[in-house]
Amino acid sequence: MPIYEYHCKGCGHDFEYLVLGGSEPDHCPSCNTSKVCRLMSTCGFVTKGSGGQTVGKSASSSSCTGCSASSCAGCGH
Repeated sequence: MPIYEYHCKGCGHDFEYLVLGGSEPDHCPSCNTSKVCRLMSTCGFVTKGSGGQTVGKSASSSSCTGCSASSCAGCGH
């Protein structure tokens, strides 16, 4: 049973929703509007060097050019 992330276009609230049998959320739990969309989830991983030190983190950088947000949920893309 997957958990998806959603964004409310009405109030800007981001929330998670457990999808059972393909059912999508029909409203925002914060403001009750039906203007919700599924977000593209990011996976995070840590890259270790030969000495065991952390050399990179995937979730700490944005894939958008010129964007300072840590995820696309932060800037709305």
